[in-house]
Amino acid sequence: MKKDHGTPAQLFQSPEWLRRPGIRIPSKTDLPSAGMNRRSVDLVIGRSLFFVALFAIITVLFIIVFLLRDGYQIFLEIGIWDFLTGTDWNPAGQHPAYGTLPLIVGTMLVMALAMIIAVPLSIGSAVYIAEIAGPRTKAVIKPAVELLAGIPSVVYGFFGLILLTDWIRIAFDQPSGSSWLAGSILLAIMAIPTITSVAEDAISSVPREFKEGSLALGANHWQTVRSVIVPAALSGISAAIILGMGRAIGETMAVLMVTGNAAIIPDPIINVFSPVRTLTGTLGIEMGEVAFGSPHYHALFGVAVVLLFITLAINSAARVIINRIQGTQGMTRPAPSGTPGTPTGRLKAALRRTAPYRAFRAAFRRIARVASAPSGRVVHPKTAQRCAFFLISLSVMTVLVILGVILGEIVVNGAGALTWEFLTGSPKDLGRAGGIFPAIVGTLYLVGGALAVALPLGIATAIYLIEYTVDTPLTRGIRAAVDLLNGTPSIVF
Repeated sequence: MKKDHGTPAQLFQSPEWLRRPGIRIPSKTDLPSAGMNRRSVDLVIGRSLFFVALFAIITVLFIIVFLLRDGYQIFLEIGIWDFLTGTDWNPAGQHPAYGTLPLIVGTMLVMALAMIIAVPLSIGSAVYIAEIAGPRTKAVIKPAVELLAGIPSVVYGFFGLILLTDWIRIAFDQPSGSSWLAGSILLAIMAIPTITSVAEDAISSVPREFKEGSLALGANHWQTVRSVIVPAALSGISAAIILGMGRAIGETMAVLMVTGNAAIIPDPIINVFSPVRTLTGTLGIEMGEVAFGSPHYHALFGVAVVLLFITLAINSAARVIINRIQGTQGMTRPAPSGTPGTPTGRLKAALRRTAPYRAFRAAFRRIARVASAPSGRVVHPKTAQRCAFFLISLSVMTVLVILGVILGEIVVNGAGALTWEFLTGSPKDLGRAGGIFPAIVGTLYLVGGALAVALPLGIATAIYLIEYTVDTPLTRGIRAAVDLLNGTPSIVF
């Protein structure tokens, strides 16, 4: 008869079983504290990530110190005020002049007009992709729009130099197409994919309950988008616009090729056909030929300092606006959108005072009331929705046409030159013949090396900012440094 040893639990708890040879009862000293170990490891990881995150602040400080080291002499020589407000930039003249006001005005004008063009197209495209397009359409349109972001800036510049400036010259009967308008159109095209992608992500991340609740209360799709979804995604949309501004203000090569590069202030100031010169264009044109240690050399470093602080000011203002919007949206019972006294209300009040806002508002009202009755009655919601969705669809169609024109120009004129010998050969005759294989290899080396350095630092910094921080001045400094690095023009690096 088989002996009954009891249930497994009884067998394990049996003193007789515990006294068998080879069985040792561990004491308290043999059991390390798992909680203490986890806390120690977490502390080590947190401190390591903190020191990695400091890299952003250290880098920004090094950039500022480097620029000020060679730029402060021009401030001492002619004064900061004269350097910023002087209207003549002629460093190679018989009597050199280092007034940067035309460069600053040119930079701001090109960026402002680019944003006026890019923001409506980008937000419209983002709304279409997130709220109107079906899954199959979205799977085609979103990658197509983002493809614009992968086109190098020198290709945009070449496109603008060959096609855009010629079109402006002929269409508007101008002696030259290289102008403020050409630079702004080109920068708008370059900023569209950035703004669209980030804004679409923000709109898509709005909780589904918001949309369902609005529809359940009787609002139609357009009213839900306008009054619920877009206000809820306002902080993300604001961030998208700021990223687009950073792309516009920091671009060098494309702007340099199409703006005419005349260091003048347009007269009148709204003359979009006037040639202008930007801060980045000035650095790109003159830095390679300036004598080391000359006043001109130090003046160019002063230009870089001005450009860096403009970028810092834009990023700081954007951070304040986004924080205020998020704070307003995070209230337990938020005031209605646009209520006077709230941050969003103050922001809207400031925007309403700008000429571009008034122009767009007036144009929208005219279009929205086309189908309204002569008696002045409010347009029917279905009619308003059709008009709004038509404009939104038109915006994404415009973006796709732009993409088609650029890619078509590249393919038509470049496909014939792509041969096996061209891709695998070495350049000859000082680059006028031969192939591009060394350039391809060099590009891959640069990209691989950059990713090897940037990925660990970027991921570690992101983990620290999300998982290991609270809202302290140091944390805000790290975030500001990261934003500044993201918006720092490449010519400054």
